[in-house]
Amino acid sequence: MAYYRDLREYLKTLEESGKLVRVKRPINKDAELHPLVRWQFRGVQEDLRRAFLFENVVDARGTKYDIPVLIGSHAASRDIFALGMMCQPGDITEKWARAELHPVGPVLVQSGPVREEIHKDDHLLEHGGLGEFPIPVSTPGWDNAPYLSAGNWVTKDPETGIRNVGNYRAMVKSPIRLGVCALSATHFREHWDRCRARGTALQAAIVIGASPNLGYVATNKLPYGVDEYAVAGGIAEAPMELVKCQTVDIEVPAHAEIVIEGMVPTDYQEREAPFGEYTGYMGMQAINPVMNVTCVTHRREPIFNAFMGEYPPSEGTKLRQIGSEAVYYKFLKHDCNIPGIIQVAMPDGGGHLQIVVISMRKTHPSQAWQALNGAAALMPAVGKMVIVVDEDIDPHDQDAVNWALGFSMQPHRDVRITPGKVSGLDPSSAPSSDPDRRYPGVTGCSAMLIDATRKWAYPPVSLPKKEFMERARQIWEEEGFPTLKPRTPWYGYSLGYWPEELEEEARLALKGEHYTTGEKLAKKKFLSAGSNSA
Repeated sequence: MAYYRDLREYLKTLEESGKLVRVKRPINKDAELHPLVRWQFRGVQEDLRRAFLFENVVDARGTKYDIPVLIGSHAASRDIFALGMMCQPGDITEKWARAELHPVGPVLVQSGPVREEIHKDDHLLEHGGLGEFPIPVSTPGWDNAPYLSAGNWVTKDPETGIRNVGNYRAMVKSPIRLGVCALSATHFREHWDRCRARGTALQAAIVIGASPNLGYVATNKLPYGVDEYAVAGGIAEAPMELVKCQTVDIEVPAHAEIVIEGMVPTDYQEREAPFGEYTGYMGMQAINPVMNVTCVTHRREPIFNAFMGEYPPSEGTKLRQIGSEAVYYKFLKHDCNIPGIIQVAMPDGGGHLQIVVISMRKTHPSQAWQALNGAAALMPAVGKMVIVVDEDIDPHDQDAVNWALGFSMQPHRDVRITPGKVSGLDPSSAPSSDPDRRYPGVTGCSAMLIDATRKWAYPPVSLPKKEFMERARQIWEEEGFPTLKPRTPWYGYSLGYWPEELEEEARLALKGEHYTTGEKLAKKKFLSAGSNSA
């Protein structure tokens, strides 16, 4: 298979790869579904995490749904993300960069499976509108409604007609009304503001259950004006097939499971949330736009797709983490022309947005600050702390990053604070009761930029040299000890400062001739200050 045409083809791959769990017992979507999947993010190591397909879904009132719910399918783990990208985990970043550099535009087709059932006009509520679908409560006990979590919103710039596909949570308010969380820094909000200036409503469509490449681009921060359908085509190396919507001037994937069409008024908004957020805290109530649903289309016997978000790590943070790492890698290496960029990491614990770690091979001291300033400028709500480390530091290993912070920088010299960032949903920016917390104060929020690269030659890394570690590993494996998962660094290497005299002394120690060194040192006595010794 060259690419996944739809979610169903991808589902087969998940199952064949042993990455899918089918749950056949009745599961309450409002009280049990998300908590059950949540356990694998709080009690199971990442390589054992799976996607879940719930085949027998009920709700709090006892309603039984014929529609299954799929969750964890895009990014329960890095391995699952790689399956969706159709590459190896280590190749994700480069494949993403190629997709951005070589996008493949979509093609318009006459029809597709997403039109197998159409509910509009007098038939809009014949199956209950939004109530037809088993939309889960994501954070039982705290959320105030079911929310669409894997809804990919498609809108157009009213001036240019260029599409944007973005993932935004959507609160179910009635069978034909949804609230949408569209913060000021999002492209959806930009489209909404431009329509408001024109005195028109914003037309929108929500795509649920498309091929995974669309979910990847929708959840990440591509530059304004880039058509996410084209980048999704670049990932698949084939054009996405689109059909026209029924009631709005929007194009959607022909092979999607579900599409919700509607109008978003720009002359009023409503309260939306609380909702469990990627920060690890509840996202408190906010005033946000509303969609009035005008049409629902879907495949026969559709699959409802949801994301697991909330407290990190989660599918939501992993999904955005890996994609954002790829976006920043491409931006810094190709757009900022820093060829020494090696990797970009956005740790789970930072909710994928707040901490950015960049490893690089410097050819000039200024390149560390070029990378820091570029990363801070790319997205207004990303990068509260941006750290640059040397190429031998694994940016995904927090211990290695802490090592660099501990011994490769001085705060007075290598740290800068830059203002003007956007808080997004960060609860540290201002009290949650503050209605203006989205951009508090005169200068907004801030970022800390840290150059944690070595500024001069260092002594060697204090681990045994490679040949000794390799021999020890051979013995380890022959003895049947537990399987090793080496962490960088796993052997010692030179960092530029190591006199030949010390190298010779180390060679003598390996021969058992260390007394020779002792004799040499005895001939080079250093008198202590104030000593009367001759």
